[in-house]
Amino acid sequence: MKPDLFQAPDYYNIDELLNDEHRLVRDAAREWVKREVSPIIEEYAQKAEFPKQIINGLAEIGAFGPYIPAEYGGAGLDQISYGLIMQEIERGDSGVRSTASVQSSLVMYPIWKYGNEAQRQKFLPKLASGEWMGSFGLTEPDHGSNPAGMTTNFKDMGDHYLLNGAKMWISNAPFCQVAVVWAKSEEGRIHGLIVERGMEGFTTPETHNKWSLRASSTGELIFDNVKVPKENLLPNKSGLGAPLGCLDSARYGIAWGAIGAAMDCYDTALRYSKERMQFGKPIGQFQLQQKKLAEMITEITKAQLLAWRLGVMRENGTATSAQISMAKRNNVDMAITIARDARQMLGGMGITGEYSIMRHSMNLESVITYEGTHDIHLLITGLDITGLSAFK
Repeated sequence: MKPDLFQAPDYYNIDELLNDEHRLVRDAAREWVKREVSPIIEEYAQKAEFPKQIINGLAEIGAFGPYIPAEYGGAGLDQISYGLIMQEIERGDSGVRSTASVQSSLVMYPIWKYGNEAQRQKFLPKLASGEWMGSFGLTEPDHGSNPAGMTTNFKDMGDHYLLNGAKMWISNAPFCQVAVVWAKSEEGRIHGLIVERGMEGFTTPETHNKWSLRASSTGELIFDNVKVPKENLLPNKSGLGAPLGCLDSARYGIAWGAIGAAMDCYDTALRYSKERMQFGKPIGQFQLQQKKLAEMITEITKAQLLAWRLGVMRENGTATSAQISMAKRNNVDMAITIARDARQMLGGMGITGEYSIMRHSMNLESVITYEGTHDIHLLITGLDITGLSAFK
């Protein structure tokens, strides 16, 4: 078991843009990752198993609903603190960050924003503490980038709703206690329903044989005439804008998280370049290796500034969906490019579990696809700057 020697790069002194609480929150998350995630994550990725024993620790560092008010069990932190926590967790592993960001942005967020007080009191404290884990049902077997085409539906049966359909590629599904599920009413309007473990006809088969996010638990949500109590309908927002609002929060977290993965790959490659000797000198002395490292730190720095500025705007309520989309696309693309270059710098050693780079690279192949693919996010930016939709 190798020690975690990670040293975070901060080429532009971005720490000076953070307040004391930001740094405290980030450092606590960083130390927890070094202590609890780094020593075990390669083993669990190789086994394709989520390390459930870390759930309590994630809750303790505020990773579940960091910005949810304390009255509901959240940490009551701001948006930059949320981003920094996601950065540090993804520095450890994208799959672990997925677990946390789904819980926060895709389960707790809609209950907090779109739910009523009874729903907030019932679900949020248990989700914040990690006693309950949640999942988010939007993507369907035939509807990924076009969620408006969903076929999952519910009917009003008088004293309850009858839910039918299926969702796939759902993080946390196999062990979730609750699922926030998006389905169409008989009128064709999209609504969110809270489906609870144990409801008859609700099953969550696990997805196997993944080459990516192997330390994350992924599955399906299947609804076969599930009777959902009427009090489990989220009452305060409907339509496609409701789940997309959740995705804004999650994409924002990903924009920070991807920086963590990139930082880890860069730090690993930088350290290796000083230790690995070839032709009588460290490979870091060769021009092409310095070019790779210089480009890595430049792109990381740009991504850090992009995420920080987005965090400021999100905190004051001025960040648009399109701006969040740009940051998600740019920062994940940056991270996967750095992972690939870092892997080359390590040569054959780069594909082994002795180093984190290949695991990050495989994970980022999912991150660049989920919650809006790279191409879809490009078209969102294109629509925003031209006013012309490529989706029609």
